[in-house]
Amino acid sequence: MFDYKGRVVVITGASSGLGKQMAKGFAHQGATLVLMARRLERLEDFAKELEGMGVEAYPVKCDVTSVADVNAAAKAVEEKYGKVDVLVNCAGSAKNNGVLNMTDEEWEFTIDTDMNSVFYVTRAFANIMKKNNYGRIINIASMYGMVGNMAMDTVAYHTSKGGVVNFTRAVAAELAKYGITCNAICPGYFDTELTHETLITDSFTAYMKSTVPVGRYGHEGELNAGAIFLGSEEASYVTGVILPIDGGYTCV
Repeated sequence: MFDYKGRVVVITGASSGLGKQMAKGFAHQGATLVLMARRLERLEDFAKELEGMGVEAYPVKCDVTSVADVNAAAKAVEEKYGKVDVLVNCAGSAKNNGVLNMTDEEWEFTIDTDMNSVFYVTRAFANIMKKNNYGRIINIASMYGMVGNMAMDTVAYHTSKGGVVNFTRAVAAELAKYGITCNAICPGYFDTELTHETLITDSFTAYMKSTVPVGRYGHEGELNAGAIFLGSEEASYVTGVILPIDGGYTCV
């Protein structure tokens, strides 16, 4: 099971963090990787690393908040491979603030980066999948898309990730007739470039230990099993699922 040889897996936000971790996970299963992010030099270095693992990796510079960039990337991938089997929407960023103080710029930046981009990328690559009557879409949302929190004010992030959660359900229902599934993973607290400065504080670590049943942050690679399962041919009857990988945060 879960053999990805001959499968083309597109991952946004692949130059760092969770996107890079999942790319390694798919590479271990033999997938051909399309690595998308804004920082091309990082992608090229990472592609060489993956090629050292015996798989093909194609770096594509793309700002996922730009419709023109996204459509150009989709065209390039289709011309090169003729298909896309799996899409992982992982690119994201956020400006944190509460509803009382958040500026328009902070709100728009977060919504554009974390929610609008998922629509742009999904639209472009699902149209390729439709031609082949096959596809697996995995949206990386957040446990904060399912619940609120009392540790920090980040209202736009909650909103955007909540939007991604129900976008996932809508797309799953719409595209099932084309052999395309759409599911979401909702990560908990993982140490990445985006979260590191927050997670290393004593106050947030104490909060985590009191709210996460497993009692620790997520380790590198602990999202990979969920992504590999949801992206697999074998998961053909799994669609519209919202999968928390959060150490139990959302179960209490």
